[in-house]
Parts: sequence; structure tokens; C-alpha cells
Amino acid sequence: MEIFLIRVLQFILAISLLVLLHEGGHFFFAKLFGVRVDKFYIFFDWKFSLFKFKPKNSDTEYGIGWLPLGGYCKIAGMIDESFDTEQMKQPVQNYEFRAKPAWQRLLIMIGGVLVNFLLALFIYGQILFWWGDTYIPVKDMTLGMKFNQEAKSYGFKDGDILIGTETHAFKDFSADLYRDISEAHRVDIIRDGKPMSITLPGELNLLNMMKADPSFVRPLLPAKVDSVLPETPAAKIGLQKGDEIVALNDKPVDSYNEFVDLLGRRADMLAVAETSADSMKARTVTLVIKHQTSVDTVNTVLTPDLKLGFTVQSVVGLYKPVTREYGFLESIPAGIKYGFHVLASYVDDLKYIFSAEGAKSLGGFGAIGSLFPPMWDWYMFWKMTAFLSIILAFMNILPIPALDGGHVLFLLYEMITRRKPSETFMIRAEYVGFGILILLMVVANLNDILRALGYM
Repeated sequence: MEIFLIRVLQFILAISLLVLLHEGGHFFFAKLFGVRVDKFYIFFDWKFSLFKFKPKNSDTEYGIGWLPLGGYCKIAGMIDESFDTEQMKQPVQNYEFRAKPAWQRLLIMIGGVLVNFLLALFIYGQILFWWGDTYIPVKDMTLGMKFNQEAKSYGFKDGDILIGTETHAFKDFSADLYRDISEAHRVDIIRDGKPMSITLPGELNLLNMMKADPSFVRPLLPAKVDSVLPETPAAKIGLQKGDEIVALNDKPVDSYNEFVDLLGRRADMLAVAETSADSMKARTVTLVIKHQTSVDTVNTVLTPDLKLGFTVQSVVGLYKPVTREYGFLESIPAGIKYGFHVLASYVDDLKYIFSAEGAKSLGGFGAIGSLFPPMWDWYMFWKMTAFLSIILAFMNILPIPALDGGHVLFLLYEMITRRKPSETFMIRAEYVGFGILILLMVVANLNDILRALGYM
């Protein structure tokens, strides 16, 4: 429960900050051009608000709504998500959005996106300045990688040390490594101390690579015990630090990765178990354990969730990270470069959304909240906030009615053709766009629910 609350708090804080600054971008340009802002809200205040106030001699009501689906800046004389059609029936006033020239209205509409994008670049720069860039170079992972069957069909072998592609060297083990491999025609490796290359088609499906179970490639971890959890099957059979699992049910175990994969197959047995005897059979395993001076064979019953109860050294424990530090002036261009890289990678990955697996990968508030760490970590908080900010900027600029990008599209049409879309058309487009957004939100959050229930 504590972990859940910490994640919720981080999520709400990040979203509140992003919504405040996004709507603040619209607010700034509206005020700059003398456009009246009727309401400025964080979250939606449908039916009622949690808090509101209106300063003396101000036209703007400020508040906090109860529905955390975003926020809004209600600009006078504009067709937006408030669907205030009565105001549009009145004579045009010089303080209204519709009374201003198209270029001013365009700046008002892109103000939120501009602020979110610049905010992301600023945060990335500050992260590099305060924390630097810490990572474990892939070439230093001397135990190599563990590959699935698809990867092995292309010529990879367990233990291969990844070096790079025909275009550049790998940096660290992250989504970028998967992306580089998916686009590569050649991957350079070291196998048994000798450099060699693997030929690839250059168009592997990135989503399938990452979602496969086991995934396309993972750092190889020895099946050597680092710690034993108390009152677990591992503790009951006397497993000790330094012991190594070398076989499971007569099947050789060459790594912790292999051990986890073999347990995963037993999960399939457990899923179809019809009786308690079937369940006990799926949970009962025979282990061959290599101690410092001997080898033992033991039988044990795994926990109901098929855990033995021990941990191994993580990648961070096996290899020494390196840190590149940045001065303040260095961090600015580095943060900009990193931000553009994040945006380009995100845009490139959008093509997978239009596939069946991609649609299943859509996530709502639960999926976003789970990206935050289970304990308060300012580094990860700001990194996630910057990521959400850059995604919010991109999503809002899409040419969908009800989003900023939809308004921008109609304004560009007006500026090019010198013809303004009718208010009736704009209102209908707003309804259509709003319906699309609601549908996407329902699908994304339904996916979260189905994943939580184990159906996806």
C-alpha cells in the first residue's frame, strides 16, 4: 500500500506541474495579446471544484477541479472543450480570441506545447548537470548476453558480448539497444574472445523483440546465490550465499536467466492445473546445487507463485558503472540533444500502435503511474516528468480536433486560404475530437485493468 501511495503521489505531482505549465503557456500568450481568460484550472471541474478563487479586479477564475484528466484555460471567444456555444452567439468583442489576427491565435494555441517541450529540455539538462550520466557500457558486460530462440536463429549465442552496429557502438543496455539491433544490418560482437559480426535484415519488429517472453536479449546473470530470503523454500533446503543452481528437473541451468525461463514453463503447468495434486506437481522441483566443495541434489516445493526465495547479483552488482559529469554550460546542449533523441525515438515507435500488439500495449493512468519508482527518488521523478512533458507536447500537437494541434491545423488552413472555418464546423469537429480522446482513454485504461486481472 505504501508503494502504491508513493507512486500515486509522484504521478499527481508530475501531472499537476505539467498541466499547470502547459495551461500557463496558453495563458501567457493570451494575456500578451490582450485576450481575456475566463477560467484557469488544474484538473477538470465538471459539476464542482475542490478549490477556486477570483482575485479582485480580475476577469479570471483560478481553481482546482476534482477530475484529474488534465486541465484547461478557458479563453474568451474560443471554441474549446467547454463547448460554450452561448458565448459564440454574442457579438465579437475586441478582447476575445476570435477577434485577434490568425498569427496571434496560432501563438496562443501552441503556447502550451512550447512550454512543455522547453520544460523537458530544461529538466534533461538539469539532470545531467546535477547527477551526470551514469551507465554500464555494454562492451564491459564481460559475461555477455542471454538470447531467446529468435535471436539465436539470426546467429547470436549465449555469452556473446555486444559491441555495436555498422553505424555506431552500443552505449548501455536500454531500449535504445533494442532499437539499434532492430534497425541494424550488422551487429559486431565478441565471442570466446574473438571479434565477429552477425548479419541482420535491418527491419526487426522492435515491439515483438521487447515483449517476447523471454525477450530478444538480456544481460546474462550467473545462477549464483547472493542472498537467501528467510522462511522460503531456499532457506528450508539450506541454500547459502555462493551456491550455484546448475540444473532444474534434469535440465542444465547455465544462468539465472535460464533458471527463470524454466520456472516460467512450470507456470504454464500451474495455470492448467485442475486439482491440488496437479498444482503440487507443478510446484515440486528437483535442483542440483553446486556448493564450494560439493554438489547436492535436493527436492523442494516452490511457493504458490513459483518462487524459490533467493536473489542473485544484479547487473549493477556485477559491473562497475561509469559516470560522465557535465558543467552547467555543457548540460544545456547535452540536455537538448537528449530531449530530441527521446522525442525521435517515441515518434519512431508510434508505428507499432497500429498493430494488434501495439494496441494492447497502450496504457492509461495505471501504466503511467507504474513507471515511477516504488520509493521517492528525485532523479527518477524528474526524468519521468521530463519524459511525460515531451510526450504531452507531442500528443497535444497532433492534428486532432479538441487538441491544440487540431486548432493549429484549422488556423493554418485559415492563414493559407484566407477563409475561416465556420463556427458550426468547429463545434462539430470539437465534439468528434473529444469523442476520439475519450475512446482512446477508455481503451488505454481498460488495458490497465485487463493487465491487472491477468488477461493481457
